[in-house]
Amino acid sequence: MATSVLLPSVPDAEFRDFMRHWPTGVAIVTTTGAHGPAGCTVNALMSLSVEPPLLLVSLCEDSRTLEAIRGTDLFGASILEAEQGELSERFCHCAPAERFAGLDLRVEHGVPLLADAAAQLVCSVQELHRCADHVLVVGAPVWQSVDPAREPLLLHRGGPRRIVG
Repeated sequence: MATSVLLPSVPDAEFRDFMRHWPTGVAIVTTTGAHGPAGCTVNALMSLSVEPPLLLVSLCEDSRTLEAIRGTDLFGASILEAEQGELSERFCHCAPAERFAGLDLRVEHGVPLLADAAAQLVCSVQELHRCADHVLVVGAPVWQSVDPAREPLLLHRGGPRRIVG
């Protein structure tokens, strides 16, 4: 068994610079809150297991979206399409009341999803794990839709990128 060695941490800014070199997709995590739909931009989303199918998403501990998920035990993930960079910014920086304004939504199992996304998934919450200032939400998929004609939005070095074949 390995023992933990206390070493100084990499400064926050340097760690952010390291992570900017990791290409990632962008999704909007959504649910229904007490005052209507709730949602935020995430790039910390991954398959946790295939058997059984489980999705993992990381949300800030004080996220309004996380608070709403805790109230419903359901959440959705809409993987943004290459042309939806504006939505990534909107769900990251706009006031919660403005995030869904004028958007076409699809509702599955009571969860609002972005209608024009590259792929959509609804999950039931299986587990919540606190880790530093975030909560890891483990969900079991209960519904999905994928549009293979749509390319996903990718971020790399702080900006949007396209898949070049």
